Formats: sequence, structure tokens, C-alpha cells
Amino acid sequence: MSATVTPFPSLAARTAQVGFERDELMRILDLYGRMVAAGMWRDYAMDFSKDAAVFSAFRRTAERPEARIEKRPALRGKQGMWTLFGEGGQVLKRGHELAGVLFPIERRLLKVVEG
Repeated sequence: MSATVTPFPSLAARTAQVGFERDELMRILDLYGRMVAAGMWRDYAMDFSKDAAVFSAFRRTAERPEARIEKRPALRGKQGMWTLFGEGGQVLKRGHELAGVLFPIERRLLKVVEG
């Protein structure tokens, strides 16, 4: 009687997937929570692929996302791996640092709180 040994797949054999690091996700979810508290966002979705990790925030579930934060490590050496897209798909901000890319949303949140 012989046993067949099936090797466990190695990390190199798996397809790489881009994701958010813990501190990045904490910063994004903190902003999301403040936007929910301000009544501006109600839902979110995350998508992970081999090229990008995407966080989308929605005013209502059935709509297009009001904001989309995308992380593309392949663009790290060019215009920056972070991109903020608006509701129409337009690029609102690109950069190498997440904090700078989130600034337009933070600024809008400050206007809502002050006004």
C-alpha cells in the first residue's frame, strides 16, 4: 500500500494579490466612520486583485461610489501608488502618501462640520 503525498502550495505558486496594510486600512476606515457620522456615506466595498486594492465609499448602496481610493504598487516609482477617484471616475488626487490623497475628502468633511 503506497500513500500519495500532495505538496502544500508554496507562496510563490499562489497568484499575488494587492491588499491594504493594517495602518492604511485603519486610516481609510477612520475617515469612512467620520463620513458616516456626518451623514455623507452609508456603505462601502473593497476589491482586491493582483494589480490593485480598491476601497469604494457610497452615499447609497445602489449608486456608483462617491469616492474610490485605489492602491496600485506598480505605480510607486511614477506618479505614486495612491489615487483618489470622484463619482464620475475622474482623478481627484494622486500621490505617494495616503494622507495627501485623502486630504480632499478630509477638507470636505471639515466644511460639513463647520457649516
